[in-house]
Amino acid sequence: MINISEAFKDHKAFIPFITGGDPDLETTKKTLLALQEAGADLIEIGIPFSDPMAEGPVIQDADERALAGGCTTDLLMDAIKEVAPSMHVPMVFMTYMNPVYTYGKEKFMERCREIGISGVIIPDVPFEERDELSDVCKKYDIAQISMVAPTSEERITTIAKESKGFLYCVSSLGVTGVRNEITSDVGAMVNKAHEASDIPCCIGFGISNPEQAAKMAAVSDGVISGSAIVRIIGEHGKDCVEPVRAFVKSMADAVHAQA
Repeated sequence: MINISEAFKDHKAFIPFITGGDPDLETTKKTLLALQEAGADLIEIGIPFSDPMAEGPVIQDADERALAGGCTTDLLMDAIKEVAPSMHVPMVFMTYMNPVYTYGKEKFMERCREIGISGVIIPDVPFEERDELSDVCKKYDIAQISMVAPTSEERITTIAKESKGFLYCVSSLGVTGVRNEITSDVGAMVNKAHEASDIPCCIGFGISNPEQAAKMAAVSDGVISGSAIVRIIGEHGKDCVEPVRAFVKSMADAVHAQA
């Protein structure tokens, strides 16, 4: 298991997201390696779920494709375990509380450690309810990554002080998805968090091209992009690996160019 801090060691971090099992697990394994080769500093893997409340239609469709193809949490974990020896960047899961409960909290975190997962992002567990998982995450050294939104306001300071791994700064209200413009003052959100803690702050939700990525990287420690990548996977299916590699390289280069 690789410490999340490694992602922020040499430069600002680019963090791509993919839905595990979309279009199938063999393609997911190839894509993970391609993301790393293209310059990803940390990789976020979504566990397919039937009710992903934080996701827009692009990722919802990916979840449906993965589930229809027979992907389960166990099979996804098995696939990640296969490629983990070749991975030298941290990997984290994006999931929801229901799949973790269904799997069993203890078993889930133990398995995460076994397969090389360094952290978990669970959007439907509010910061105030983090104790639901904090003990078991600590037991298996899995970072419980917190999220803040433009509406978090005074809570940003409290959340930043208690955050593990990195702080996920949501750029826009609503669900994930490609956006033409990021209108919220994410720089102010990041500055407020940095005043409280030295936790790396990464901006996600809606970042879909190198220009946006560079702009967001200039005011943060890293950039997360999901829907734009998942859309490419949806368009190309099993032939997605090279188009994804090219897109991720363009995004990573834009982020890494920011001082």
